[in-house]
Amino acid sequence: MEFRPMRESDVLALNVLALAYVGDAVQSLFVRDSLVRVHNTKAGQLHRMASDRVKASAQADLAERLADDLTETETEVYHRGRNSSPSHHAKNQTSADYRKATGLEAVLGYLYLTGKHERLVWLLTQL
Repeated sequence: MEFRPMRESDVLALNVLALAYVGDAVQSLFVRDSLVRVHNTKAGQLHRMASDRVKASAQADLAERLADDLTETETEVYHRGRNSSPSHHAKNQTSADYRKATGLEAVLGYLYLTGKHERLVWLLTQL
């Protein structure tokens, strides 16, 4: 399967929780890839290390650190994600952290689907 970026207008028209859904997967893959390159260990240990990096509180911290570095469009996507009403909340996470995490995931999904991979990688390396 070949990846072809979507038009920005089409991506911005998507449900913001769909963007967050994609962004969550992109971040998980990026973190797992990074861990495997550095740590030659069992999958269970890799999973625990990855979970620490992709949990809502870690994503919320990253979102706060990146706030001033987001473009205008990225900020709009972040706010849409943060202000959305997901049907569930993460266990053992505050509602505020979960909302910020959803906003960050929406930005990551937006960047991935529009093919702005260089920008996506830069944001993800700020973990």
